[in-house]
Amino acid sequence: MAARKTGLGRGLDALIPQDHPTGGFASIPVTAVAPNPRQPRTDFDDASLEALGASIESVGLLQPIVVRAEGDGYVLVAGERRLRAVKRLGHAEIPAVIREHADDATNLTEALVENLQREDLNPLEEAAAYQQLLEDIGMTHDDIAARVGKSRSAVTNTIRLLGLPTPIQKMVIDGDLTAGHARALLGSDDQAYAIHIAQRAVAEGWTVRRVEEAIRLRATQGRTTSTRSRGVRPAEIIELEDRLQERLGTKVSIDYRGKGGKITIKYTSADDLERIYRHLFGSDS
Repeated sequence: MAARKTGLGRGLDALIPQDHPTGGFASIPVTAVAPNPRQPRTDFDDASLEALGASIESVGLLQPIVVRAEGDGYVLVAGERRLRAVKRLGHAEIPAVIREHADDATNLTEALVENLQREDLNPLEEAAAYQQLLEDIGMTHDDIAARVGKSRSAVTNTIRLLGLPTPIQKMVIDGDLTAGHARALLGSDDQAYAIHIAQRAVAEGWTVRRVEEAIRLRATQGRTTSTRSRGVRPAEIIELEDRLQERLGTKVSIDYRGKGGKITIKYTSADDLERIYRHLFGSDS
């Protein structure tokens, strides 16, 4: 893999021995990684893998896989989709967290939290580390917030950046857009419009407030007709909508119609949908 020294993989050559390392972070050959014999999931959506591959090509692999050393190679602990996507791309190596013991979640948690305390992570690398703590360790948003000393909403909003269109993610990684700009763009349901606004913000030096106003104006225009037809929503419905959005880490819309209505939950990928499902029904469902 053409090594991108970004995020969790930055500077590994200088920090970790590369002759078959047995702990820490390293870039390892994809051919040296054996499948996880306990992997319960056997069906991986091709479209989802292609989308992940496109993201990796554009912005790099933001989350390393997790392996344990065994013999002359490694056994995959977590990151099956990431490994498959990298193999599809034909890359020779992949960034990995190497655990000494298969069940040593504490060491991995400490390594990820320590990495999050570095000052040179960009917002998407921070989001990817949070996501890994969710997926590979099983921590909750509250758990992560407590460990890194941030509010739950700050953690949730950072994770939501992973749902941005790839062109916007690249602008964030390249330093053209700040995390504030990116969070403002999350308010748009129209990805093409969000990309358009992001490009204008970069080209014209927009402030975060101006981006927020552009997104808000578009959303207001789209709601005008429906608002007139359904009337003003009660304050408690708006509050519930906000709480659901914070809880699920994605945009939630409640179409209130008096005695009934509908709830719309936005997801950005098959993995995001699975994350929402696990959050609603538990990891064992």
